[in-house]
Amino acid sequence: MGNAILPDIQKDLDIQINALGNITSIVQFGFIAGTLLFAIFSVADRFSSSKVFFFSSLVAAIANVSIIWLAKNTATLFALRFITGFFLAGIYPVGMKIASDWYEKGLGKALGYLVGALVLGTAFPHLLKSNLYALPWKNVLMFTSVFAGVGGFLILLFVGDGPYRKLVSRFQPSAIFQIFRSADFRAAAFGYFGHMWELYTFWAFVPIILSFYVTNRHQEINISSWSFMIIAIGGLSCVAGGYISQKIGSGRVAFYALFCSGLCCLLSFTFFQLSLPLFILIMLVWGVAVIADSPQFSTMVAQTAISAYKGTALTIVTSIGFAITIGSIQLINYAFNNWVNTCNVFILLAPGPLIGLFFLYRLVKQKK
Repeated sequence: MGNAILPDIQKDLDIQINALGNITSIVQFGFIAGTLLFAIFSVADRFSSSKVFFFSSLVAAIANVSIIWLAKNTATLFALRFITGFFLAGIYPVGMKIASDWYEKGLGKALGYLVGALVLGTAFPHLLKSNLYALPWKNVLMFTSVFAGVGGFLILLFVGDGPYRKLVSRFQPSAIFQIFRSADFRAAAFGYFGHMWELYTFWAFVPIILSFYVTNRHQEINISSWSFMIIAIGGLSCVAGGYISQKIGSGRVAFYALFCSGLCCLLSFTFFQLSLPLFILIMLVWGVAVIADSPQFSTMVAQTAISAYKGTALTIVTSIGFAITIGSIQLINYAFNNWVNTCNVFILLAPGPLIGLFFLYRLVKQKK
């Protein structure tokens, strides 16, 4: 959300113009800290997942909306964003755990819908900031916080814990090490890590990519509206990928999507030379491919993990994945502000998909 309302926050709090990478990364730091602690103490496996989800949604929403009244400087803003990120650890991976407790079969399709909803939530602030609605940044914070709180209540009241949930009664410090002993789990996890090198950095820089293009090509487009569409279209690809996975398997869906997004990374330096319609089309294709593999990676992680520690497995893999995004975001942020030829910057995202494909090939080959 930070990159959607960053220009307005910069004006009100007098934040440096290159703060996009830092504001995005501080949420990631909070999320990593949260997921690491949640994984170490197996929170999602030892306690009711729906209650953990509800509590985390409530606290994250409060921290998010508190920016309006409490963020008087950069330090306070960063603290509140860190808290928000910390309690997102009880929402995203725990939400996947809830889905895996309800769906023993068809998990790829279920997670396709879940991650698709996450994508729409990620894109939503861009829609609120577009000229279609032109809401002030404080209103954007209020809307997103209310939706987060309501979502927590809905999970608590109408979803609850699934029939396939296996409750872990005690704290097991060695659980994380036990999980990574499986070669199939490691293949799924490292494939996911490669995917994460690209995903959130691409999302964070979509408005910047569009701004760079229109400035250099002297074009006029609604950057917020197109940012929303480029990110949100990934929600459709998540759902479609979930259905396709029922026929060809999660591994192949993830492999094809990762191959396509990796190709976009490698060819990204040519995009800025395209006509506006072709440029938008390519960005939409990238938006489709960059996230379609995510729910399938999570499916493979859940299916290859020790059944009693699915929540811990999903949480620790997500934690490491988001830690990787910090390095990626900071690298692209630095390169974008310091490289002479900015058009070449996004090639630096390509190693992630390439590494992911290397590890993913093991699981795809087994399914032949």
